[in-house]
Amino acid sequence: MANLNISMPPALAQWVDTRLAQGRYADAADYVRDLIRRDQEAADDDTHWVRGKILEGFASGVIDAEPEDVLREIMARLPDA
Repeated sequence: MANLNISMPPALAQWVDTRLAQGRYADAADYVRDLIRRDQEAADDDTHWVRGKILEGFASGVIDAEPEDVLREIMARLPDA
């Protein structure tokens, strides 16, 4: 296992101490590992969401209109400000 040394301002160190005092984590390294795992899961969720949107876009098909015409059509539907 690789070692990682980090520096943090006192307020963050105090936050880590508070989390450790709550008893969920054995030590600061355990807390940091958990944060990194949760960040990885969130990144995986984000990637899954983006891929889903890309597939949704592909499935919606391609239109023949020029982008400017599409924008004009959308803007024409908007209520006057």
